[in-house]
Amino acid sequence: MSAIVIAIANQKGGVGKTTTSVNLAAALAAIGKKTLLLDLDPQANATSGVGVEKVEGKNSYPALLGEEKLADLIVETPWKDLWLIPGGLDLCGADIEFPRLPGNHLARLKDALEPVLTQRDFDIVVIDCPPSLSVLTLNAFVAARWLLIPLQCEYYALEGVSMIMRIYNQICESEESCKLELLGVLMTMFDGRTRLSQQVVADVREYFGEKVFETLIPRAVRLAEAPSFGKPVMYYDAYSAGTSAYSVLAEEVLSKLKIKKCKTRN
Repeated sequence: MSAIVIAIANQKGGVGKTTTSVNLAAALAAIGKKTLLLDLDPQANATSGVGVEKVEGKNSYPALLGEEKLADLIVETPWKDLWLIPGGLDLCGADIEFPRLPGNHLARLKDALEPVLTQRDFDIVVIDCPPSLSVLTLNAFVAARWLLIPLQCEYYALEGVSMIMRIYNQICESEESCKLELLGVLMTMFDGRTRLSQQVVADVREYFGEKVFETLIPRAVRLAEAPSFGKPVMYYDAYSAGTSAYSVLAEEVLSKLKIKKCKTRN
């Protein structure tokens, strides 16, 4: 069975996209799912966020250009059942170089990823997209089966998501090979003490209905601190609110995907 590919995307920065990519991937791995985190962001924050050093030239870009195999770029993380394809500054060249290459420039990630999905024993691939609707994000849309959109609890949230939904629909209509579906909208930076957070969640639920995850990701100090230590929050503070939230989210994702949960390791 081929791995399930989830793209985590929002063209607006600062919404918890990389935080969600890192911590959801770690939480899925912690419950026994062999998980590959693909850092498609030139900033490579997901790479450092799982304790892997950023190394110039050691990222997915050569594979996307057809110069290397993507499988050869997979590295182990310090965490069991969690692997990584690092990001890096080389990826900044995608918008210029991809359209010059032969073939469908929006399918380069899909083509490079296919052997990984069929030849390696991964259950889930999580793609951390750049905070923009660049050619890299569009490649992730074509390569992925599911789209997860993190949305921060503020009043401008729905304005930002309307653009990504429009591009999502255009890609699905124009690319015959695109099978992307919306897995869900994840509310992040939730502060239950404020009326604002509660009202934004209510508005988003009214707009997206059942597509909004029940899990709410809190605004939490430990979540903000963990990346500076190169750790997913569950390995930085096992008893934090962020750890609890992403553990519950992982179970909710598996439920939506109708994937049987593995036993949690001790």
